[in-house]
Amino acid sequence: MQRKKGLILLVLIIVIGIGIGVNYPFQTALIFHDGESGELTAFLPLHENDSFSITFTHSIHLTDVVEKYKVTDDLQIEQYEIIYEEFGIGMPSNAGENEEFIYEDGKYHIRNMKHQFESLNIRNGEVVSNHRLAWGDRDSNDEACCEVPFNDYFEPGDWYQVKIDWITLLDYWEGERIHEREK
Repeated sequence: MQRKKGLILLVLIIVIGIGIGVNYPFQTALIFHDGESGELTAFLPLHENDSFSITFTHSIHLTDVVEKYKVTDDLQIEQYEIIYEEFGIGMPSNAGENEEFIYEDGKYHIRNMKHQFESLNIRNGEVVSNHRLAWGDRDSNDEACCEVPFNDYFEPGDWYQVKIDWITLLDYWEGERIHEREK
């Protein structure tokens, strides 16, 4: 009888340990939550000071707009640059205080931005569905090494809340990990 109680206690400890283990935050990531349900849809492992960019095709003038971000020490998303080719609806016409407005290689750049966000609300384009997520080590041209189309992970027309947060093993198993596509 004593042995049976010991075995039950051991199994109970193991089950509780596994439950705690799979729910313990172990890694930071850029997390995409479905805007309607709030469920984790996909994630990209990122750490403090890592950078990423979101490129979209402007729905009116059909040129690329690149928004560059980095992860802050307190896990906020900081926009530090925007690059675009045409002025128009939704595009800034000048830089803010302490920012730098440059025309270079046929594109407008606003640099030294320090816009911090707890989260971003992003809709994957439906009519012009050409959003791309880029990240990774930067080369001398400041280009990201890895880029994937949103449509590989998200439905056109759907919206997502994007934030930097800790993920658990359970999140890791439930969500889809964004990674460089096979070439």
